[in-house]
Amino acid sequence: MNQTVEHILSWAVSQLKMFDTAKLDAEVLLAETVQQNRTWLKTWSDKALTPEQMRAFEEKVERRRNGEPVAYIVGRQDFWTLSLKVTPATLIPRPETEHLVELALTKVAPQDSHRIVDLGTGTGAIALAVASERPKARVWAMDLSADALVVAGYNRQKYKLDNVTCHQGHWLRDWQGEPFDLIMSNPPYIDQDDPHLQDLTFEPTSALVSAEQGLSDIKEITQQATTHLTPLGWLMFEHGYEQGPKVRAILQSHGFVHVETLSDYSGHDRVTCGQKPEL
Repeated sequence: MNQTVEHILSWAVSQLKMFDTAKLDAEVLLAETVQQNRTWLKTWSDKALTPEQMRAFEEKVERRRNGEPVAYIVGRQDFWTLSLKVTPATLIPRPETEHLVELALTKVAPQDSHRIVDLGTGTGAIALAVASERPKARVWAMDLSADALVVAGYNRQKYKLDNVTCHQGHWLRDWQGEPFDLIMSNPPYIDQDDPHLQDLTFEPTSALVSAEQGLSDIKEITQQATTHLTPLGWLMFEHGYEQGPKVRAILQSHGFVHVETLSDYSGHDRVTCGQKPEL
């Protein structure tokens, strides 16, 4: 095989043609292999790879062919303005989750010193994105998984976000601290019989699947929020595109007001929020 960047990319795309993102995947994997950016690949398309680089790239392509997400292969994923470390202990942050960050920022003014918690933080994506935009806020990144918290802690340190605290806990079940002004979560919300799970086999099932048609964890967090939110505090979730009406009903049944669901850029229900009434 001709070992120039151009020919190697062409070969890789042919190997990954089962994926809609074959060209992008090939470029990201090759850029990671040669420790350059994708622009470099286009500028130096006639550059030849060393045998060591070729072997490393072929291994990455094979992993991708077997269905492993690119983010796990390269060990990072871009989210908001951040480039976050990811491992198989965490979900891969997705672009649609940025809608939850956008919603949170509408509820916290730049001058507010609000207490905020991100439940099921994983890589820390939501907590860190909000903390980076609201440096006066105090943000807790909470997860039950110690392995996930190691990743979140690494990402917190990378961006020197000293207003973030990583905390281990099962939602707010054992929380003994002061109430929060904002509780946000991208919890497990996929039903255990959902056929889409077959496309997510590399990601931790515990962060994806929830009982009661994917609503069990949302119900538990909502119940806990009635105790751990300040009056006029906000609760918000990311959820599945068909779950908007049910999530609104859950929040309303617990007394939340100003309940609304916002859509993502595809027009699908994506995030729902509600406000705890004033005493």
